[in-house]
Amino acid sequence: MKKSSILIAGGGSTYTHGIILMLLDNLHRFPISEIKLYDNDGPRQEIIAKACEIILREQSSGIKFSYTTDPQAAFSGVDFVMAHIRQGKLPMREKDEKIPMKYGCVGQETCGAGGIAYGMRSISGVLELLDYMTEYSPNAWMLNYSNPAAIVAEATRRLRPTARIYHICDMPISIEEAMAKILHYSSAEDLETRYYGLNHFGWWSSVRDKTTGEDLMPKLAEHVRQYGYADEQGEGKEEISWNETFAKARDSFALDPSSFPNTYLQYYLYGDDMVAHTSPDHSRANEVMEGREKFVFDECRKIIAEGSAENTQLKIDEHASYIVDLAQAIAFNTKRRMLLIVPNKGVISNFDHDAMVEVPCLVGSEGVEPLAIGDIPTFQRGLLYQQHAVEKLVVDAWIEKSYQKLWQALTLSKTIPSAKVAKLILDDLIEANKSYWTLN
Repeated sequence: MKKSSILIAGGGSTYTHGIILMLLDNLHRFPISEIKLYDNDGPRQEIIAKACEIILREQSSGIKFSYTTDPQAAFSGVDFVMAHIRQGKLPMREKDEKIPMKYGCVGQETCGAGGIAYGMRSISGVLELLDYMTEYSPNAWMLNYSNPAAIVAEATRRLRPTARIYHICDMPISIEEAMAKILHYSSAEDLETRYYGLNHFGWWSSVRDKTTGEDLMPKLAEHVRQYGYADEQGEGKEEISWNETFAKARDSFALDPSSFPNTYLQYYLYGDDMVAHTSPDHSRANEVMEGREKFVFDECRKIIAEGSAENTQLKIDEHASYIVDLAQAIAFNTKRRMLLIVPNKGVISNFDHDAMVEVPCLVGSEGVEPLAIGDIPTFQRGLLYQQHAVEKLVVDAWIEKSYQKLWQALTLSKTIPSAKVAKLILDDLIEANKSYWTLN
């Protein structure tokens, strides 16, 4: 089997070790010759990289490993670029979340005003990575996890239309795993689903037994109506905030019991609830800094100090599984069915032709084949038109450096009540992001 050379862009991420562990766990179906890490923050990356180097040495000494801040060294001779960058890191995420909350609006990293600010930062970072890949490894594929994926996908469609890039998200897969557990299946691999929408803004219109074709929607609906995607005890995830998110899906489901909602819809449909249950002084970013961020870096430092990962608590991330599955499908033309963010071009027949939609696709070495969705209901279609307009305006604003367009985007977002509030938030976001983007 052909061995692939992998570059992880965003090597200093707390998710990097999870991707590497997942890659190592799947060498039997996706062989690797080399893993490289790239990050523009050398000191941060070095801690993650030195720990990963020890993990690789202990688990698979035959794989070449390196890390660098030099684009040419990083992007030369690779087959896949797995990108998961965060422009501004967690301190900027904290501002994305807390500035909208100051005005009584949803503060979330990918949704509403925070997602718009994050998108304005992410566009330049992802375009830079794409340009490096195109220059140094023009036949490589970029598999992008970088958020907010909907805005980034819209930007790359317009600004790099021939780029070899796929945008993916693991949240629908996490929800499908919850569905499988609710239905007493061993994994989401046992289900065949149909999903449509924009990233972090979509619905399942079909859930069936992959082998028998049995319609599982009625059985699933009984549970979701009472418990959302959590179990009967309100659990399903390790973190309390995620359990609350999974349980909240029952409220979004109530709006249209004929389909199952992505959990992120809670921010658009129940923004007042989200604001009421979120502390403006201690946001999700603070939870991550105190939790995952501290844990991963402490574990990496321990591995480095001990010279061994034998006693580490670092483990494979479910976050990593989808990106490995996608790379394997491309490398070996498996025609695997996967959810990807792709140009609509009639896949959703009564929606914008040029929208970047998240739908099931068959993935092979020559590209992807989106599966037709057909017409969608008026309720979902109306919400999608509004959200797609927001994302288009954000990209317009980035290209034109337009204050007016970004004000319009914020005003159009369902998470913000008026143009007046949108302007107050925008002015604060401009000040907070002056090192990353400017407007005229």
